[in-house]
Amino acid sequence: MTPGYEHPSPGTDRTPLAPILRRAASDLVDAGVASPRTDAELLAAHVLGIGRGRLALVGTVRPDEAARLSELIARRAQRVPLQHLIGTAAFRHLDLAVGPGVFIPRPETELLAGWGIERTAPGATVVDLCSGSGAVACSVADETEAGRVIAVERSPEALVWLRRNAGSAVEVVEADVTDPGLLGELDGRVDVLLCNPPYVPDGTRVPAEVAEHDPLDAVFGGGDGLTVIRPVVAAAARLLRTGGALAIEHDDTQGDVVPALLRADGRFTSITAHSDLTGRPRFTTAFRGF
Repeated sequence: MTPGYEHPSPGTDRTPLAPILRRAASDLVDAGVASPRTDAELLAAHVLGIGRGRLALVGTVRPDEAARLSELIARRAQRVPLQHLIGTAAFRHLDLAVGPGVFIPRPETELLAGWGIERTAPGATVVDLCSGSGAVACSVADETEAGRVIAVERSPEALVWLRRNAGSAVEVVEADVTDPGLLGELDGRVDVLLCNPPYVPDGTRVPAEVAEHDPLDAVFGGGDGLTVIRPVVAAAARLLRTGGALAIEHDDTQGDVVPALLRADGRFTSITAHSDLTGRPRFTTAFRGF
């Protein structure tokens, strides 16, 4: 018997967890949630204050725990993002604080972060543009020996979460990445520049969790989705040192367009398109030429 999760004695009002999870998953299926069983289990683990892997050891729950889980399942069925309900988003080795006002980091962005991490030498200067929650910047700071990691974000709402996640490991700069003078003091001195900008073309249909809860200016990037990407390319050419590394995430419809933008700029070499976990075009990398 697992300590803390005893089976109920006769006369107690504890409730078996297994049927609660089955009903919860069924409710989430009916609501159109993409990962109903996973979400139900993560919410149960959150309520119980344990890791998801320990749920199999739980026989029963108290009435207050069952009620809290029922409330969270109902909100998830209304398509409130799972991360808002539990207060964190997993990203690489981190659990980031997230909530209303900040874009929830996606698993596909872990690939872009990993590419940048692999190219961050000890003492390097790394810049993360459109930082949002700080997922990319905080991962670089966590997994490398970078000398400086700078996260740039303009949204006051997102900055609250960014500063909370950054702590003292990441320098936070409140600025608009489309500003032609952005980080001018670092011109030609940045070793790695990473960016997950708003890139979804205006009018694209997105899931309810995105449309109703992600900040729209962190999702949509103009008619062609390139309104922010174009000035980011120019900023990268100015900020990166010779040989410096660049990675920009983009929409799966922009797998040819973003590499073409970098080629047209004329200051980048080794331009390479990369796919996400589902095989769709997702980010483009390059290096600052001589």
